[in-house]
Amino acid sequence: MNQEPYTPPTGFGNAHLQTIYPTLFRRVPLITNERERIETPDDDFLDLDWARRRGCPRLAVITHGLEGHARGHYTQGMAAALQRADCDVLAWNFRGCSGQPNHRLKSYHSGATEELQTVLDHVFTHYQYETIRLIGFSLGGNLTLKYLGDRGAAVDPRIRRAAAISVPCDLASSAKRLEHWQNRIYVARFMRSLRAKVRAKAQRYPTELDLSGLDQMRTFAEFDDRYTAPIHGFQNAEDYWARCSCRFVLHQIAIPTLLINALDDPFLTPDCYPKEAPETNPYFHMETPRHGGHLGFVSFKKSGEYWSEERVVNFLHA
Repeated sequence: MNQEPYTPPTGFGNAHLQTIYPTLFRRVPLITNERERIETPDDDFLDLDWARRRGCPRLAVITHGLEGHARGHYTQGMAAALQRADCDVLAWNFRGCSGQPNHRLKSYHSGATEELQTVLDHVFTHYQYETIRLIGFSLGGNLTLKYLGDRGAAVDPRIRRAAAISVPCDLASSAKRLEHWQNRIYVARFMRSLRAKVRAKAQRYPTELDLSGLDQMRTFAEFDDRYTAPIHGFQNAEDYWARCSCRFVLHQIAIPTLLINALDDPFLTPDCYPKEAPETNPYFHMETPRHGGHLGFVSFKKSGEYWSEERVVNFLHA
């Protein structure tokens, strides 16, 4: 826990620059270059991307963020750092995020912890890892923390530590925060991708998906209310956000877990910095660097690692 706090490089003190720069300019070699497809209990599929060596006893499981994928810059940056620390890596793709549409109407959402359980059950059944670490980014960070909080002390003993970065711990307030004019560039990008997936899925499920007004949707509230919530068994967007926000179960986490949320993250609100959790749960640690943006923490080191990657690896191997 003694790593130096994050100090941004000269000129990188702006939160939006921190958020946008890695997406546009960071280039990371593909580390998890071995793909495995597994079936889900409802006859759909998940694609798992591996980086592994024979006989390694340690595995890290990475969960990506909203409309991301396992081969994105932040997942591969973390994968590279973990591999340098002598750890096998499994970066899994949400349904419909691996480059091929999934089969079922069901997609993915912030609280779909059963999907992570499916991945872990596959690992437990087919591989012999002694210890497993969990890492989640943004939406995937919420899912990871929700998974650990829901299971509490009943979590599999092979899962030893976890870390999550840039997490919207309170989904409702984060969704509303993203409606702010300063964040419209991010929401527009997400909505373009989400609308395209709904249109593609409507070709397979024309009677289940109503496309009226889809092109006019500009907020997560509209999208989650029309699609995410009813498709996945929630009453509406507010019900979905309330039932899936990890902040309500952080006190139940029973393994050492680190949350890193930058104070200048443009996606987050005060409710996404659960200050009471580390005060009541000795397993839960939260660090709030002054700078870093959303999934930023840009560094220019010879190793290529960003500060967050070095911090997480140090924590997971403590």
